[in-house]
Order: sequence, then C-alpha cells, then structure tokens
Amino acid sequence: MQEHLDGARLKTFVDEHFESALGPLAEYVRVPCLSPAFDEDWADRGELRRAARLLAEWAAARAVPGLVVDLVELPGRTPVVLAEAPGSQSSAPTVLVYGHLDKQPPLGEWAPGLGPFEPVRRGDRLYGRGTGDDGYAVFAALLALEATAALGAGRPRVVVLIEGSEESGSPDLEAYLDKLAPHLERPVLVVCLDSGCLTWDRLWVTTSLRGALLCDLRVEVLTEGVHSGLAGGVVPSSFRLLRQLLSRVEDERTGELLLPELHVPLPEAERRRIEDLADEFGEADDLPVVPGLVLPAPADRLRRKAWEPALAVTGIDGVPSTGQAGNVLRPFTTVRLSVRIPPGCDAAAAGRALVDALTHDPPEGARVTAQLAAPADGWLAPEPAPFVTAALDAASLAAFDRPAMSYGEGGTIPFLAALGRRFPGVQLVATGVLGPESNAHGPNEFLHVPMAKAVTAATAQLLVAAAGQG
Repeated sequence: MQEHLDGARLKTFVDEHFESALGPLAEYVRVPCLSPAFDEDWADRGELRRAARLLAEWAAARAVPGLVVDLVELPGRTPVVLAEAPGSQSSAPTVLVYGHLDKQPPLGEWAPGLGPFEPVRRGDRLYGRGTGDDGYAVFAALLALEATAALGAGRPRVVVLIEGSEESGSPDLEAYLDKLAPHLERPVLVVCLDSGCLTWDRLWVTTSLRGALLCDLRVEVLTEGVHSGLAGGVVPSSFRLLRQLLSRVEDERTGELLLPELHVPLPEAERRRIEDLADEFGEADDLPVVPGLVLPAPADRLRRKAWEPALAVTGIDGVPSTGQAGNVLRPFTTVRLSVRIPPGCDAAAAGRALVDALTHDPPEGARVTAQLAAPADGWLAPEPAPFVTAALDAASLAAFDRPAMSYGEGGTIPFLAALGRRFPGVQLVATGVLGPESNAHGPNEFLHVPMAKAVTAATAQLLVAAAGQG
C-alpha cells in the first residue's frame, strides 16, 4: 500500500484549498464563542453552537466519499463537531484527529487595526482570536482527508473530533469520549492539532506537555470596606495576607515552587534534547518582553517551560481600578492562580498539596478559601513509530526542505492525557501552528498561513502512512 503522497502534488492541492478555506475561517473568527470558563451564559448566548454549526457545515461540503458530519450535543455540555469517513478498504484502521472550537476572551488591548473578533490578513498572517488556537484545526483535518481522496491514496477510517470546552480545561471531554466510544474504536494513531512550533522553518512535534492546576484563592478580613484611616494598621490588609500565603508555595525572588509534590525529575533523554535545541536554535522562541528584562539562558528557558512547575496570578477580584480606588481597606482579595506542573506529576496529589499549603493555619485568623478546578495531568509522548517519523519528515522536507524536529511544550492539552489513559500504547502525535509571536490567549493572536498549510500536508501524509498499519 502507498506509504506517502507525492509532496509536490500534495503541496499544490493544499496551497489552493487552504487559501479558499480562509474565508470560512475568517467567519469563524467573527464568532465570540468563548469557552464556558469565561462566559457563564454560554448556553443561552448560543455562540459556541453557532461556531460549531458553521464549522460542521463547511466540513460536510468536503469532497470525501462516505463522509458524515454531525453536531453532537449532550445535555448541559458544549457542542462537539464529529466527522467520520470510511477507509479505502473495509479492513482499514482508524485514525482520530483532534481540535477545539472554543476561544479565550480578548485579554488585553490589540494593536491598532486589529481586534479579537475581526479577521485581518497581513502577509502570511491571519489575525483574530481562535485562528491558530484552534479554529484552523477543522480546516486542516478535513482538507488533509480531502487531499487523500483527491490524490487517489489509500486512507484509513478517519474520525475528526472538534470539542467545545478545551480552553476551560475540557470538563466535557470525558463525557463525550464515553458517548462516542463506538465511533472512536481503538485508533492506531491520534493526531492532535492544538500544539505549537519552535520556529517557522520546519515542522515541529510536541514531545511533552505540562499539566495545570487552576485555583481561586480568597482572603477575607472584613464584611464590608472601611475607611483606611480607621482600619489601616488595625485590620490586616487582605492583600498582605495573600502575599504571605503565596510565599508558602513560591519563592518570590526566584519563582521556584516550594512544594515537592509539584516537581518530577528531568528524564535524561529530555535533558539531551533540550541541550541540542538550545545549541542549534538559541533564542528562537522570542517573547514580547519589555526592554531590559532578564530571561534565563536558552537551555534553562526550554527546561523551565517544559519540565518545571510555575505559578502565575492570572486574575484578581475585589480590587478596583486605580481610577476608582478610594482610601478604603478592602474587605477581600481573590486571585486566580494558574500552576503549570511537569509531565509525570500527579495532578490530583499536587492539587491537594497546593490547597493544603494555602489554607492551613490562616494568617491572623483571616478567612481563607481555595477553590480548585479539576486538575489536568501533563503528558509525555510515546516513542514515535517508524511510519510516523517517516510521514512527518516527508511533509517537512516537502514544505521546508528540512526534516521535522521535536521539543517539549509548556501548555496543557487535557485530551492527550485522557486518550493516553484510554488507549495505552497508541501512537499520539501533537503538532500545530503556534510559533514565535503567535500569542495564543493574548492580544494579536494570528495564524501563520504557511505553517498551517504544512501541518495540513503533514496530517495528510500521516493518514496515508497509517492506512497500512491495520
């Protein structure tokens, strides 16, 4: 059976068809389909359903024999787009391709002429919320499938699953995996299109992802605000007490997290990979830091991003803006803590240790609560099978004249850990388009169109290669 598509013919097909798909992708950008964590009225607002319907209608129009596209909705849960196409042979194995359609909120001021829900094309970049994270995924997956049909290649049975709650930690995913289990079967390959790339000059595969803990920490000292001239120095500041609590889990001088439950040893193979990447690429993953900010050396940056825990305060309640601030001792401070944990760290145990450290023996008798969201485990990729490596290299060489490379990412994709638990030993490939400056979750997010085309071609090559693995 054919193991690879002709690279030149595939490139021609993807170049033409992905450009035509940018119109529907731009329409998706205009839909403010925020993930449920950022829109408690998402069900009544209907934007997630509108986005799912838009993507499902486009997917259903692909020229793929036997393609069936459904919009699946469980009661009270975000919608899922499910596309299925039979293999070219009755005995063909199954490949599962994953993406998501929910979005982060605008999160900050966008550059002049840009906005989160108004698509703008500038050269190789299509700006707008959800372009690269992860609206492009359904277009890449279905065009890859369509390419195999158009170019006459043998293909596996393909299931494309686009979920609607990933940016909230995928609370609905397990229920859908249970519901859709008969459709998923046991795949020989899972392709996740929600990851990133270290540079724009080759394909990149993700070897590991960190897990995540989201915790709302609240410190209360008063039942209502009081003039600071009356209470200041008598009633402790809720912000000061919160600072004390954070110091229990983080060294504020270095950023090192102090709880042993949040750490794992760095595998030797990953240490060598990090050193090799740092030697070759140096500062390739540039960040929009202010002038003069000191960052770690390249190898240390790669290690910290992929294998060290880190804490960030990503939201604050109870604090007025400076323009609205009066001389008042505030009654409470609540912060949203985002803690990234390394692959192999037990997220449930880490979450319990975090909550215990923050809430035991409250300072000065304050009321302290810590509300933990469902912990998300990290993920370590299995060793790639030869057919996977060959397909990725073929696609990367065709697009960039360079073989594919791999590295560890710092984000979290709950789907991969969930699938790893359900299908131990299955081949899992995580790749994507989020490279330098693409700024997923922040202002000015963009899709790098050439990388999106390359990922589409790589997905097509993986489908053809997997067809012979049954």
